[in-house]
Amino acid sequence: MINKDLGIDFLGVHFENPFCLSSSPVGNCYEMCAKAFDEGWGGVVFKTIGPEHFKVDEVSPRFDELTKEGTPFVGFKNMEQIAEHSLQENLDDLTHLKRDYPTKIVIASIMGTNEQDWVDLAKAVTDAGADMIEMNLSCPQMTSHEMGSDVGTNPELVKKYCAAVKRGSDLPMMAKMTPNITDMVPAAKAALAGGADGIATINTVKSISNLDLDKKVALPIVNGKGSISGFSGKAVKPIALRFIQQLRVAAGLEQLPISGIGGIETWEDAVEFILLGSTTLQVTTGVMQYGYRIVEDMKNGLMHYMEEQGVDHLADLVGLANKNVLPAEDLDRDYKVYPKIDWDKCIGCGRCFVSCFDGAHQAITWDEKTRRPSVDYSKCVGCQLCNLVCPVGAISTGKVEMKPGRQGNIEDVDIESVRLTH
Repeated sequence: MINKDLGIDFLGVHFENPFCLSSSPVGNCYEMCAKAFDEGWGGVVFKTIGPEHFKVDEVSPRFDELTKEGTPFVGFKNMEQIAEHSLQENLDDLTHLKRDYPTKIVIASIMGTNEQDWVDLAKAVTDAGADMIEMNLSCPQMTSHEMGSDVGTNPELVKKYCAAVKRGSDLPMMAKMTPNITDMVPAAKAALAGGADGIATINTVKSISNLDLDKKVALPIVNGKGSISGFSGKAVKPIALRFIQQLRVAAGLEQLPISGIGGIETWEDAVEFILLGSTTLQVTTGVMQYGYRIVEDMKNGLMHYMEEQGVDHLADLVGLANKNVLPAEDLDRDYKVYPKIDWDKCIGCGRCFVSCFDGAHQAITWDEKTRRPSVDYSKCVGCQLCNLVCPVGAISTGKVEMKPGRQGNIEDVDIESVRLTH
C-alpha cells in the first residue's frame, strides 16, 4: 500500500491533508464536523456564522439537481443561507471541535452586514479557538444585499471588510470569492489590499437549474414561485478552474495562496485544482451525494498520483500546470490532426457521421450498405469531434499535417491527452 505524506502548509497553518469540508450544510454542527474528522478530512470550514441580529429564515424545499442522461447531480442548486443556529451555539461548536480534535484544522466562515459585524465576528471566532477565518463575500442567495455575492462584486467593500476582520483578529484569513463576476482579479487584489492572506474560490454560480414545464416555475418550487440561487457540483468545475488559473497568472498574484472549491468529487478533480494553484481543497456537493467517506478515495488516489509522478511533497505540485495554459492567440495553429477510423472496432452506430454532419464540418461520409463511416480529408478540419463521440474507441487521432505555407516538424506536435483515443 502506498503511503505518501499529504501534509501541506496553507497560510502558515499545517493541514494533515488538503481536504476540507466547505462552508455549507455538510459542516453545520459539531456532530457533522466531528464525523468528518473521524473519516479523515484534514479540516472543516464550519458553516458561515452571521451576526446575532441577522435572523436566518430558510425556505422549503431548497434544493434542485441538474441531470444528464440518467446521471444525477451533474449540477446542484441550493437556496440555503448561513448557519441557522444561534451565534453562541456556533461558537461553542468551534471550541469543542478544536478541543476534541487538536490536530485537525477548524476554519470559521463568517459574514457580517457592516464593518462592526465583521470586527465582532472575527474576534468571537478567534476567542472560540478557530485556526483560521474564511470571509464569506460570495453567497448568492442571501436575503440582504448587505451580505453575500453583492458585496463580493464590489472591490471597495471587499477591501473595507477584509480590513475590518484584520482589526478583529490576528488569525490567518482568506476571502471567499464569487464567480458571479467577469474578472475576479480586482476583487482578489482588493481583498489582499485589505489584509487577506489568501483566497478561497469559487462559491456557487447564480443559476436557474430547471423549470417545472407545467407550472412554469423555476425549481425548487417554494409555494408556487422560484428564485435564482447558487449552482454547484461537477458542472461548475470548469468555471472554478478557469478563475483559479487566471488568479495565479495575474501580475502580482503568481504566488497567491488559494483554497480551491467547485465540483471536486474525485482524486483526479483534486489534482487538477492543485496543478492550477490550489493548496487546500474544499468539498460539499460530492459529500452530499456520497458522504464523508469519499475523502478516503481522494486521499488514496492522490497518494498514488504522487508516487507515479515521483513527488514526495504535495506542495511541489501546486501550480505546475499554469505554465502550459496560454492565451488563445499564442497557441500553435500551424497544423491539423486528422481522425483515423478502425473499421474492425466500428459498430456502425453512425454517431460520428451524425455529429459531424449536423454539428461540425460534414467531413464524415456514411455507407448505408456497410454501415461504415469514412473521412473526407478535403473537408476535415481536425476538430476530433468524431473521436470524442465514438462510444467504442474506433476513431483515433491519425496523421498530422502542416497547414499550407506553415513551417514546423510534425514529429514535435504533442496532442496526447486522456480524452482523445490515440
